[in-house]
Amino acid sequence: MKTALIQQKYHHSKEAMLLQTVAHISKAAENGAELIVLQELHQSEYFCQSEDTAFFSYANSFEKDVAYWSQVAKENAIVLVTSLFEKRTAGLYHNTAVVFDKDGSIAGKYRKMHIPDDPGFYEKFYFTPGDLGFEPIQTSIGKLGVLICWDQWYPEAARIMTLKGAEVLIYPTAIGWFDADSEEEKARQLDSWITIQRSHAIANGIPVLSCNRVGFEADSAGVMAGTRFWGHSFVCGPQGEMLVQADDEKETILYADIQHERTKEVRDIWPFLRDRRIEAYDCLLKRYCDE
Repeated sequence: MKTALIQQKYHHSKEAMLLQTVAHISKAAENGAELIVLQELHQSEYFCQSEDTAFFSYANSFEKDVAYWSQVAKENAIVLVTSLFEKRTAGLYHNTAVVFDKDGSIAGKYRKMHIPDDPGFYEKFYFTPGDLGFEPIQTSIGKLGVLICWDQWYPEAARIMTLKGAEVLIYPTAIGWFDADSEEEKARQLDSWITIQRSHAIANGIPVLSCNRVGFEADSAGVMAGTRFWGHSFVCGPQGEMLVQADDEKETILYADIQHERTKEVRDIWPFLRDRRIEAYDCLLKRYCDE
């Protein structure tokens, strides 16, 4: 299965982002990509750097956005993983990945479960935690375990997707550095981000696709200094082996070939799922095991 991750900068308007993204999708499809993954909240700037109710208007076009990307998937005959701002009703919004099949139909959607609330990443102000659970999405090219950004740090999410039959794990994401951080701290953060996701691949014997933003984005509200999204989108195999990786500066269409037979080969020699001691894991259902 040939895949393509589209790592992009923000081009200062939704209209520009749509044009750029569709051009990249068309090129990737022409080059044989069957599965195309877009970055988190790819239609807009990363607006969660501050808390501003004006940004809720971005979610008003959710239904139109779904129809738009459905047509893009159909025209290019691809499975497409999008990341959209969903309005369910006034005051109730989600960070939602909608997955389209090759005929433009909605294969399924995933609402981000783990919601951060940190300086420059004030997502709890905008997004209600997901209520669809960790359910893989069946498509014409396989079963996709779609998660979103902050979900990357939680092995429980990756494990559940795997136990429910996901054939790949996919993470649209938006993460970056603050310029005020030291070079040493920046290096530690990036290494941690890559390592945790490769660890999900290894622990579950499953390929991981991670598509991140790139470029500097100022906080439009002027509260934060801004975020320099670190790119480094990548695909790794079921032993955590790095197949392809982008850099931290350029917009990129990152191609990778996923070999599903490798998953079986790896799980046959490293049968981690076989040796799980499920009868001893009750403590995982507690916030902290202090009793």
